[in-house]
Amino acid sequence: MSESVLLVEKKDGIATLTLNRPKAMNALSRELVSLIGRTFTDLKEDKETGVVILTGAGRAFCAGLDLKELAQEGVAERESEAADTLNTIDIIHSYDRPIIGAVNGTAITGGFELALACDFLIASTQARFADTHARVGVLPGWGMSQKLSRMIGIGRAKELSFTGNYLSAEQALAWGLVNRVVEPEDLLPVCRTLAAEMLTCVPGLVSSYKRVIDEGYGMPLSEALRMERETSREHSKKLTAQFIASQRQGVQERGREQKKG
Repeated sequence: MSESVLLVEKKDGIATLTLNRPKAMNALSRELVSLIGRTFTDLKEDKETGVVILTGAGRAFCAGLDLKELAQEGVAERESEAADTLNTIDIIHSYDRPIIGAVNGTAITGGFELALACDFLIASTQARFADTHARVGVLPGWGMSQKLSRMIGIGRAKELSFTGNYLSAEQALAWGLVNRVVEPEDLLPVCRTLAAEMLTCVPGLVSSYKRVIDEGYGMPLSEALRMERETSREHSKKLTAQFIASQRQGVQERGREQKKG
């Protein structure tokens, strides 16, 4: 039996999803796209999983859509079929817990957009990013034209998208695209440590926080601030003084421990 194109490992509240087509640079075949969508749908119902790490096998994170498959089927046929299946990026966006993108290698076009669907990115020194939509001859449909400019600035985004040039991990860090750059052997350990730290927060709070950030990000600032205040007010009605006191003690203890470190 052949190995799955998407590996799923669950341990200690963390689900690690590994795109597993290393010989094809983890290109997004129809099977892989569908499986990613189904897996995130299943994880949404899995209350034992609190954080997802998304990464790739081999030397690439993801090379984008499988152009060989696309050339055989044609763009229209691929889009028609996609309309009848799961909208994978929308499913990922709707996932209510943190998603850490562990970018182990090249992330190109659709693979770049897949990375941008994560809540934040940690990159290996071997990671590189490129938007080749203009070179392939297609327009983005998974968020590249809107999300990239919001993350790194419109001028930088246009430079990348209009040239198709590669962006190194170090430059991605300098531009704010990734949070950290680490050695390849440290990539998953660092991501798992961050995931474990998230799991020590108040159960359910991170999900609520993620929703407030994501909803507010697309609003004018005044509207987003009003939404935040209303959400906070409703949440505060559920809290007790005893609960706040117990949590405050834990925060203070953790602060002292991190200060020592």
